Amino acid sequence: MATHYLTIERRTKDDHSPVTAADERSEAIILAGLSRVLPGVPVIAEESAIRAPARVESSCVIVDPLDGTKEFLAGRDEFTVNIGLVTGGRPIGGLISAPAQGLLWRGVVGHGAERMRMRWNEGLESALERRAIHARTAPKEGLVAAVSRSHLDPQSEAFLARFNVARRYSCGSSIKFCHIAQADADIYPRLTPTSEWDIAAGCAILMAAGGTVTDPAGGALRFADGKPKFLVPGFIAWGDPALAASR
Repeated sequence: MATHYLTIERRTKDDHSPVTAADERSEAIILAGLSRVLPGVPVIAEESAIRAPARVESSCVIVDPLDGTKEFLAGRDEFTVNIGLVTGGRPIGGLISAPAQGLLWRGVVGHGAERMRMRWNEGLESALERRAIHARTAPKEGLVAAVSRSHLDPQSEAFLARFNVARRYSCGSSIKFCHIAQADADIYPRLTPTSEWDIAAGCAILMAAGGTVTDPAGGALRFADGKPKFLVPGFIAWGDPALAASR
């Protein structure tokens, strides 16, 4: 679904990705809120990451204030706000909001995940819908694969060719993790580098919903462990951990 926005200030960063005034304003609001509710906890946020610690031994928050800036600029409703809580290098809690869709997903590993349909400019207590979500067992009739609209790479294409994929669709932002968590998709590979803030929250929500996320070799992903430029070398999001184990 396309959404129309007013012309908004934008520029291109050193890595050739776009950034807008909305990214920067969103980050400022989130950082102010985190300083109140989690005082003293380090924050790695996309637009200010140059000032963030590369390695955090205890806990930290990883923030993407506007994931899917290209989708936002194109007038699509897939852009999200991502906030992930990481402890000891592992994502343990996540929140993803898709403001243009009126949806919010959140989860804590070991305690479950949920999806909420929100009212504009109102708090969680005013949610129109609230339901627990669970990833599903891989369907025998074939998988539903989510792929990146802007970053689909040949390695991911070759990886998907190894599976019985009945349907695939393209989508922007970390919302693909949420689709797997709520049993609308089964697998999402991205086998090229991506930033920690793009996926920390989605990893936590999917794992809270019973799924898993691995690195390309099948190992566990780690965050805030000193990787250059906060880059993860690639990942595969799975709805069914048994499928991941049998790859």
